[in-house]
Amino acid sequence: MQMFRFLKRLFLNRNAILVFAVLMGLFIGEHASTVKFLTFPILALTMMFSMTGISFAQLKKTEMVYKPIFTGIFLNYIIFSAILIPLAYFLMPTKELFFGFVVIAATPPGVAIIPFTFILGGNVVYAIISLIGAFLGSIVMAPILVKLFANSSGIQSIDLFWMMIQLVVIPLVLSRFLLWNPIKPFIEKVRGKVVDWGFAFLIFIAVGINRHVFFSSPLLLIKIASILIITIFGLGHITHLIAKKIKVDAQTRIPMIMLVGIKSSGFSVFTALTLFGKEAAIPSAVMAVVVLSYLIFLSIKSKVL
Repeated sequence: MQMFRFLKRLFLNRNAILVFAVLMGLFIGEHASTVKFLTFPILALTMMFSMTGISFAQLKKTEMVYKPIFTGIFLNYIIFSAILIPLAYFLMPTKELFFGFVVIAATPPGVAIIPFTFILGGNVVYAIISLIGAFLGSIVMAPILVKLFANSSGIQSIDLFWMMIQLVVIPLVLSRFLLWNPIKPFIEKVRGKVVDWGFAFLIFIAVGINRHVFFSSPLLLIKIASILIITIFGLGHITHLIAKKIKVDAQTRIPMIMLVGIKSSGFSVFTALTLFGKEAAIPSAVMAVVVLSYLIFLSIKSKVL
């Protein structure tokens, strides 16, 4: 009975679920290609459920709407890309791997920023507004970044723009229907698990179809992980120091250090697979592990923020 309760808690824990997805990708990843066709509907469903946590009513609670919106866009796309893309350009041995990093740069922030802002005692309203701004900004920023740095791939900006409409705008609109009062309590109850297992499925796909790299190319993995650690951990720390220096309050600094480095792993996995193939999804698979490590790190170190 105690073992059952332990396993139940384990499989309801976000960190454990994501670690489980990585391990399954490594050990039974040969089956990933058979379920790869499910990536789009799973991501669309996951995005729809995750966006129910974004409440536009929160916009009425602060007069400073535009500042966090533009801060979210600036940190998540401009600053992040300025560090990530040059590192990837010089260190990645193939254009597909480099394009994988371009997709990461173009990816909107991870919705985990909102619950983790709450967990760490940060400014949740600021996190919500910044996330909304960054998600809406992705409709424009993603095509621009891909056009600038992956133009040789033959990808049309209008195709990526339409993909952003499908994966950001439409799920955001549909998520409003999930907030209908009769079903809202049920949706709020299951939302976290749908999001966790949805992203876990996408991570399983990314790791599974590239499992040979994890076992046979340790040097490549070290290079990819190093780029992501420098960008995610490094930018988070620098943003914290600068924000503290310019007198940004501690509660607002918490979502800022996540906005500058945490991207949606599931989104980047699907986009990289769709646009550039399975090799381009390797950086996104590794990013899932690095982001998970960073969130655990922030949870442990939250008192110093």
